[in-house]
Amino acid sequence: MIIKKKTIFLVDDVISNLTTAEEALSEHYRVVALSSAAKMFAALEKFDPDLILLDVEMPEMSGFEAMMKLKESDYSEIPVIFLTGRTDDVSEAHGIKLGAVDFIMKPFSKPVLLNRIKNHLNIDELIRERTQQLISLKNGIVYTMADLVENRDKNTGGHIDRTSIYVEILIDAMIEQGVYTDEILGWDLESVISSARLHDIGKIVIPDSILNKPGSLTDEEFDIMKSHSAEGGRIIDKAIARTGDAEFLYNAKKIAAYHHERWNGTGYPYKLSGTDIPLQGRIMAVVDVYDALVSERPYKKPFTHEKALEIIMEDSGKHFDPLIADVFKSIESQIKQASTTIIDKPE
Repeated sequence: MIIKKKTIFLVDDVISNLTTAEEALSEHYRVVALSSAAKMFAALEKFDPDLILLDVEMPEMSGFEAMMKLKESDYSEIPVIFLTGRTDDVSEAHGIKLGAVDFIMKPFSKPVLLNRIKNHLNIDELIRERTQQLISLKNGIVYTMADLVENRDKNTGGHIDRTSIYVEILIDAMIEQGVYTDEILGWDLESVISSARLHDIGKIVIPDSILNKPGSLTDEEFDIMKSHSAEGGRIIDKAIARTGDAEFLYNAKKIAAYHHERWNGTGYPYKLSGTDIPLQGRIMAVVDVYDALVSERPYKKPFTHEKALEIIMEDSGKHFDPLIADVFKSIESQIKQASTTIIDKPE
């Protein structure tokens, strides 16, 4: 197996320093030697290094000035180690305050240089690994919570899996077509797609006699069923209060609480209208209704894909955001194909 070397930018205006450091590092890392901060920024436009070794005292732009510019740029997350001949505590404290992860004094020995770099790159790798573990843990919690609801609701087998697939397809198409792109690109898309599985979490408080009734609901029963949206928002609010992780559950709340609102303001639970309805809820509304239409229920036979799409387009501008409905129509073949990938789960 070929192991890809990590890339280090080595920035120093003294050629002998560049040569010495490059010789020390080239066996273990891909080293890009750069004689000025300006050349470093030009190289950053082409590719990102895993670490930057940055000399403090350079003409035109010092290491400290370059560090400040880095922190205001798209490259602010790249770890920086200062190389310096300064030995005063004030300079080191200033560099750390600017965001450097370490200082290495010149002249340096090869073992010291290698070990300090190795430690920081390993820490960076460990952080990425732990972050991925945390994401996997959060997704596992979401799946477990969603399964609790679906295992209670005998009438909607496979609904959660299918709607999460539809959400991903629809969001990808919205980005491609430039629909609400500015807002969507500010989301953690993995979180939004995962959160779609919790859109019916509020059903966990609905009595079994209503949730699994083998027939149409009375008006009173339907009012109780409708409460699942507001209850879903409250359940997620409690989870946020207990975990302190508002970012992770932010999208889940927007989807659970608002996916039954209608564009014309006749939905529930808050009777919001137009773009006052969070975008996550407006997206979920389309896919949720589509899947309900094409699925069999105790009170109805499944509609064909074509009929379901016709109903959605008739309700564009009334029930659904017209821009989202149009995107949904444009990807109908993908949606139709996805609708057959997960069949209703047997009881």
